[in-house]
Amino acid sequence: MKKVLIVEDNASLRKDVVEMLSYEGFEVYEAENGRIGVDIARRYLPDLIICDIMMPELDGYGVLDELQDDPITATIPFIFLTAKTDRYSNRQAQGMGANAFVTKPFEVNNLMAVIRAQLKKQRAYARIAEKSLDDLRENIITSVPHELRTPLTGILGFSDMLVTDSDSMSASEIQEMAQYIHDAATRLYRLIEKYLTYAQLKITLTDPAQVAKMRGYVIDDAKVVIENEVLHRAQIAQREADVQLDVHDQERVAIREEHLKKIVEELIDNAFKFSESGTPVKVAATVQEQMYKLSIHDQGRGMKPEQIAQVGAYMQFGRIQNEYPGIGFGLIIARRIVELHGGELVIDSRPDEYTHVSVAIPLAKKP
Repeated sequence: MKKVLIVEDNASLRKDVVEMLSYEGFEVYEAENGRIGVDIARRYLPDLIICDIMMPELDGYGVLDELQDDPITATIPFIFLTAKTDRYSNRQAQGMGANAFVTKPFEVNNLMAVIRAQLKKQRAYARIAEKSLDDLRENIITSVPHELRTPLTGILGFSDMLVTDSDSMSASEIQEMAQYIHDAATRLYRLIEKYLTYAQLKITLTDPAQVAKMRGYVIDDAKVVIENEVLHRAQIAQREADVQLDVHDQERVAIREEHLKKIVEELIDNAFKFSESGTPVKVAATVQEQMYKLSIHDQGRGMKPEQIAQVGAYMQFGRIQNEYPGIGFGLIIARRIVELHGGELVIDSRPDEYTHVSVAIPLAKKP
């Protein structure tokens, strides 16, 4: 039985709607003003809310605003029921996130059609969300254990050989095993570092004070930071000859230096990882419309549109077909950092042809 909350200060109209919805098989809650409506919504979590606009205590706009500020109630379908018929009220309601707008007086069939349409949409959203969760679970199951176990197995195996057989090994054999251990430990360290970075970003993005602080940082030499980080990552990947730099503008950018380095690190590492040695990786930066635009383009594996839409932590695509290390943190870390600083990250890609990642970050205000 679906739960519906009606928030309406007109007792007669509220009674009629409650009876109508009860007759249609809904479990109905009612509130005579906006403040009570918010409390009931948070307590019972209805599947849909019908709310008047002009009410005592708290009007309908205030109800919608408070519920949308709460993650638990933010996604509940919200229908405004009001005598206001002007376009401004309609646009204001839609701009605030209302799902539908029904004017008084109304016919029962019309209201029920709107209610059923909104519940149908909600079911569709729920199926999409569940599919996303299933994909996330599957990726966690297949990627995380592998990424943890592989380096640990190498560390344990080679260190055990050194402990038990080092007396019979040559110096070069010992050095070779020590290098394997070092490489495996480095891989494990980077995985843990990415996880901690991702978790910290999630926390920071929920704290308005921290977000404001981060957006107060300024880099005076973005060009130098980008070029140095690109060349450093290229040297590690042994892809120096593949890099094509076109970073013209040395502008003051509103971002923390460590964060700009991290964006470049994650994006350029992905470009190297998913493209063949000998193919170009182009890095460009310029200023457009008061934004600092950074782009990284490779001619590698590419992504499908549905994969781009699902970019997130633990979402690594094609693990079975393509054995690439990592659990998909790179792109989402870069995106979260960009969003933290008020920017935008956009991915354009075509499978087996190219991936083009564009980052837009606000310029710093002139002193």
